[in-house]
Parts: sequence; structure tokens; C-alpha cells
Amino acid sequence: MKKDNLKDQYRINERIRAREIRLVGDNVEQGVYPISQALKIAEDMELDLVEISPNAVPPVCKITDFQKFLYQQKKRQKEQKAKSVKVVVKEIRFGPQTDDHDYNFKLKHAKGFLEEGAKVKAYVFFRGRSILFKEQGEVLLLRFANDLEDYGKVEQMPALEGKRMIIMLSPKKVQAKAPNSPKQEEKKIVRPVTKPETNPEKEDNKE
Repeated sequence: MKKDNLKDQYRINERIRAREIRLVGDNVEQGVYPISQALKIAEDMELDLVEISPNAVPPVCKITDFQKFLYQQKKRQKEQKAKSVKVVVKEIRFGPQTDDHDYNFKLKHAKGFLEEGAKVKAYVFFRGRSILFKEQGEVLLLRFANDLEDYGKVEQMPALEGKRMIIMLSPKKVQAKAPNSPKQEEKKIVRPVTKPETNPEKEDNKE
């Protein structure tokens, strides 16, 4: 049987250890109460006393329906998880003297990464004296960004970090194609109806 970890995170009612607590919530007079008095108030309201902030001094408690409280907490966790989408970053490395074949190969991969929704971190690595070609590296990265303008947008312009010059690209949002308008549909369906031509010779033969 799966253990409810969320349920175990909160102390309720007699499980609360503090001698006095700070009471918050609706339909109660907020303030510091002895634990016995707070439990009596919760009991009279036919609700639970839930410790929501155990590290506060004194601990903070709320009078509520514990099952409803857990449901709201789970719902909030799901919403936060849905919002926190994992960002994938793909790295592409160039040398300052990258040839066209290698460049086009990496460009093709970058297009695929951006279409999949990943970010692309492209950089030129300068080894030893090749740092002298940093301007050439910047031109290469700007060309790279320009060739990918239909797939991604520049999030960070080329910047030198140690021995690497880096540019960051994020994917463009794909716009859904608008459905055909009713008029366009009608144009596709409606066609002019023409009567078949009659052959005068065949008409004479029938007579």
C-alpha cells in the first residue's frame, strides 16, 4: 500500500507537541492560544487543528477540514509541477576555423534541437594562440544565429567566457495553422455544372 507522504508532513490535533500555538484561519479569533484551548475550539467547530508552520515560535496552526486541506495541497503541487517545465539545453561546439561541411552538419543538428523545443548553446572553443581569432569566432556565431532565425531566437549574444565564445538560442513557438474559412471551403466544393453537348448528327440518325 502506497504511503501518503503529504499526510505525514503535518501534525494534527493531539499529535501537535507544542504547549501553545498561534491560531490562524477563517471564523476564528487569531492569536496565541494554549494547545488545549485551540483543540477545544477545533472540536466545537467539528474540524481539525492542523500545524502548518512547525518551525515558527510559537508554531502556527489552522482550524480546517484536514482531508480538504490535503486535497488543496496536492492540487497546488500538481499546478506547480506543471508550470516548472524542464528546459533541455543542447551544446554545439565549433572551432575558430570550422569548414563549411562541418558547419552545415552542426547547423542541421541545431535545427532539429530547436524544433524539438530544446535550447541551443553554441560556442567557439579557442585553444592556445587561436584566441587571436576571437573576432572570427564571433562572426561565425552570428552567421549561425542568422541561419537559424526561422527556428530560434537569440537569447544571449556572443560573449567570451574564458576560452569559449558562447551564444544562446531558444526555440520559437510554433504557430498553429488557421483552419480554412467557410468561404475557402465553399470555393473547394462548389464547381460550375455544365450541360453535356449534344451531337447534331446523332440526333438526325435517331429520326
